[in-house]
Amino acid sequence: MSQSSSGRTTGLSNLFSNETEELILTSRTLAKKAAEFALSKKASDVLLMDLRKLSAPADFFVLCSADSDTHVRAIADAVRHGTDEIGVRLWQSEGFTGMTWIILDYVDVVVHVFKKDVRSFYNLERLWGDAVLTHVADTPPEPKAAAETIRKRPRKTAARTTKKSRTPK
Repeated sequence: MSQSSSGRTTGLSNLFSNETEELILTSRTLAKKAAEFALSKKASDVLLMDLRKLSAPADFFVLCSADSDTHVRAIADAVRHGTDEIGVRLWQSEGFTGMTWIILDYVDVVVHVFKKDVRSFYNLERLWGDAVLTHVADTPPEPKAAAETIRKRPRKTAARTTKKSRTPK
């Protein structure tokens, strides 16, 4: 833990690229952001594990699943790039050679990107069974009103021709 200029003790301050910047992320916020970045690449079964009340190596685990090796890589890359963009540095990573389980360690938050069969084999949810679990779902944006989404074309005002009706004689 380090102490910021405001006297507040934080565990994330060493992760920021600009040490003079005020800390605005908590470990919970970082975990949620990492989950969002994973969901941006269609990660499935995204789960936040709150380990703060347990004797654990981190405050939060973020677990997510992928369908293939390439998908595991894409999700991990999305999390890395997303956290870089918000100014959070990755401390340690493992698994980029095997591509079945990639670990991204941000000290207080550890992101686990699993291939589905590997996740079910290691079953971290059972191992850390006392943790508070929060499932994270990808929520699509609110649909716009039907009137806003459908553009009506102006009707053509062509002159109508009328046929004379013939009456039998």
